[in-house]
Amino acid sequence: MAYRPMSIAELADRLTAADSDKIRWKLVWEFLEEYRWEPEERQPALVRDAPRPVDDDRWDALLAAIAEHLTARHDLAPPAWTADRVLERPWFPAELPSQRAEALVRAPAAFRKHGVYLSAHDLEAA
Repeated sequence: MAYRPMSIAELADRLTAADSDKIRWKLVWEFLEEYRWEPEERQPALVRDAPRPVDDDRWDALLAAIAEHLTARHDLAPPAWTADRVLERPWFPAELPSQRAEALVRAPAAFRKHGVYLSAHDLEAA
């Protein structure tokens, strides 16, 4: 069987099936790593199709933020499905106050727009 990278729609399915946030974060980092290794011309297709809702607004907003952030790197408009996945109250996934402060200052624009405060450093370190 040939290797095929995970799409954001497949990531959503896996997040829904995961039984803990720890596993969910590992899946997010796996998606980001697979995305990085794909040729640039193939990357936008991995976030184009709308994922099914994860049944947790935080994770749905995170998926939208990831898709918007990654398409912006290609100077493309975000996929239409990302528009309505915005949190009413900000989500700071980090637990330590110092990490939250860093996320407040260093969250990429797409993440801030969707109400997810995750440091750009955390995304790159994945």
